Amino acid sequence: MSASAINLNDKYTVNEGKVFITGTQALVRLPMMQQQRDKKSGLKTNCYISGYRGSPLGGYDKALWQAKSFLQENNIHFNPGVNEDLAATAIWGTQQINLSNDSNYDGVYSIWYGKGPGVDRSIDVFKHANNAGSAKYGGVLAIAGDDHVCASSTLPHQSEYDFAAAHMPVLNPAGVQEFIDFGLIGWGMSRYSGLWCSMVCIAETLDSSAMVSVDPHQLEIFNPNDFKMPIDGLNIRWPDPPMDQEARLHEFKLDAALSFARVNKIDRKIFFGSRNRRIGIVTTGKAYLDVRQALEELNIDGPKAENIGLCLYKVGMVWPLEPQGLKSFCKGLDEVLVVEEKRGFIEDQLRSILYNLPESERPRITGKKNIDGSWLIKSAGEIDPPTVIRALALRFGNINGFSTAIEVDSKLKEQKSKIASLVETNTERTPYFCSGCPHNSSTKVPDGSKALAGIGCHYMAQWMDRDTETYTHMGGEGANWIGQAPFVKTKHVFQNIGDGTYFHSGILAIRAAVAANVNITYKILYNDAVAMTGGQPMDGPFSAEILTQQIAAEGVKRIVVVSDEPHKYSLNNQFANGVTIHHRDDLDIVQRDLRTSEGVSALIYDQVCATEKRRRRKRGQMSKAEWRVAINPDVCEGCGDC
Repeated sequence: MSASAINLNDKYTVNEGKVFITGTQALVRLPMMQQQRDKKSGLKTNCYISGYRGSPLGGYDKALWQAKSFLQENNIHFNPGVNEDLAATAIWGTQQINLSNDSNYDGVYSIWYGKGPGVDRSIDVFKHANNAGSAKYGGVLAIAGDDHVCASSTLPHQSEYDFAAAHMPVLNPAGVQEFIDFGLIGWGMSRYSGLWCSMVCIAETLDSSAMVSVDPHQLEIFNPNDFKMPIDGLNIRWPDPPMDQEARLHEFKLDAALSFARVNKIDRKIFFGSRNRRIGIVTTGKAYLDVRQALEELNIDGPKAENIGLCLYKVGMVWPLEPQGLKSFCKGLDEVLVVEEKRGFIEDQLRSILYNLPESERPRITGKKNIDGSWLIKSAGEIDPPTVIRALALRFGNINGFSTAIEVDSKLKEQKSKIASLVETNTERTPYFCSGCPHNSSTKVPDGSKALAGIGCHYMAQWMDRDTETYTHMGGEGANWIGQAPFVKTKHVFQNIGDGTYFHSGILAIRAAVAANVNITYKILYNDAVAMTGGQPMDGPFSAEILTQQIAAEGVKRIVVVSDEPHKYSLNNQFANGVTIHHRDDLDIVQRDLRTSEGVSALIYDQVCATEKRRRRKRGQMSKAEWRVAINPDVCEGCGDC
């Protein structure tokens, strides 16, 4: 047998069989497959992708840029948004192209992407656009990246509740293959129901890799025949009064989505053939994988599960929950344990669905809380297989089959714990700036002053000796001082903000501070790249000179530039009037002067991120340094300035 030739581009070019691909790459491949499906159906469509980066989707835009040639071949247009809600508004526009008989295409199917906080800030757009509806041959898939453990965020997130508030169906893939399958189903559902559909993703699945099927026509997607579609359909139209939109949304669209989910079998029964079924587990997404791993560690396979009376129900669409399949699954069970990440989103819906059944047909439901009200599967943090095993032990530990498996598992864990205790350490690494990071110098303030933090790497200054306290959400930097200033003894603060955040939405906070006439100095780090998420470029034309002109036009009274290379601006006349340029060695002197200024002032700290410098030097885009730093460990204070 000869080995098949393998190419790194296979993930975007091979159209049959399986390829090895990451979760992020699957989301890049997804719109190409939809394009191929549309062509086979005789449709002339295009795709539009827009959103805003943020882990766990921090590398999605980079992957799209790297696949630029493949996107062009498949009529896919990628345009990152300045921020999430403006990107969502652009997506809304793609569904309006056929309203004026002005389109070159039958439709445009779209992807919006954003981190959990981006979902929060876009909820107004989502509600408006979802009420208006998707196009017949368009369709929208909104992909949310949720950071359940706050690994790189200021808050843990669970976006399902936001999407449900906007009446957007929510799909929850458990792995890389389902990114593709659920994505294709999501567009089909969006076209059929007139709804925007959403899909939640987490780092564990986005960063994983798998062999997945890439045949664009392998998945058969059906439109329901048990739903009575209104004569004029459910898609976007004009004119369309708001009350008509609401009636169509509540009376037809969600039912259409439920019928679509049912006919396409998004939810699945597993271990369902047992004659003595009595225990059911309802789960979804990554939690489903945790359940399967927990059962594997307990040595419970399909036959053993049937002997115990255990069956599983894997939910693909977590909102709205499809009732017919769930009722069928729950019939005859004594108890249903709901295993899901974060708050009890499925659990609450399940109780509502089963509430009106006769008591004899209604199983006991447990999930986040045990029968006695104690925590069973906590909603804070994340769940894992040991958490699932513990819940199974508490609920079903006295059942034959379960009891033996759990007893064996607890003994194994006790042995592993004894081994682990031999190498246990209390050492904890505190997150800190990278060596050469501009924040090492820029976040320092003069004695007697204090600073406020925000979103970005400078968030870490709060636990350093930088006299920095409290923070805001992205784009609100300094607005909290507007509320504090009239009531405190402190007369002036410094506010750190990155150029990416400024470009995203922070300029509005500066405008608000000017309007309130508070004493604040904005320290804007200009490093000309979104360094925190991988060194992406700004999402539009931007420079230190443009920055000074913008904030001067907003009413900022005094503006200074501090740079590690001030000589590069010696002959530059593009700065706003009155701007002065200083070396970073003079940072303390400049800040002492600025804190005496009345009103809003700004210090633009110009220094390229060290990691980005290294990238550019490796790529030949920046000249190599002519000098080297030798560090003597006996005198190094770990300040990071090097």
